[in-house]
Amino acid sequence: MKVNLSVVIITFNEEKNIERCINSVKEIADEIVVIDSYSKDKTKEICQNNGVSFFEQTFLGHIEQKNFAISKSSNPIILSLDADEALDLDSIAEIKKIKENWSADGYFLKRLNNYCGKWIKHCGWYPDRKLRLWDSRLGKWGGVNPHDKFIMNESARFENINGQILHYSFHSINQHI
Repeated sequence: MKVNLSVVIITFNEEKNIERCINSVKEIADEIVVIDSYSKDKTKEICQNNGVSFFEQTFLGHIEQKNFAISKSSNPIILSLDADEALDLDSIAEIKKIKENWSADGYFLKRLNNYCGKWIKHCGWYPDRKLRLWDSRLGKWGGVNPHDKFIMNESARFENINGQILHYSFHSINQHI
């Protein structure tokens, strides 16, 4: 079954990251929804210049913001990314195929973390599998803030995507501290 895809992103002061994130999904997104917590930088301007559906919402917590983002989406099929993440080319190619033949309830991607300019492929950081593509009618965001996770119905069927989410976590030690 062919599906339309809404990409949802929550933001706060993400001018350094948001355009990379948006550009990585333009090819596969039927809609991009950004929920911003009243950024003080150029996040809003960058989003508006890139044609996303932009909403401002007081930050209620990661879980609450992400569930709110889904409520603003036009499509039940959701790809959720953080503003400091982007899809690699393999993920984009595979998601294009999945959109043409949706067969699972949710899809896991490997997340590759970049720490201070280095890709970390060891010490338990890789492959950091994340459920990021799913049918939102079959679950909701839960967990304990700020450690959110999308919780699907027990009967949900999952598949893995060969591709990666590129996570630009910390640019410097000072940012991490």
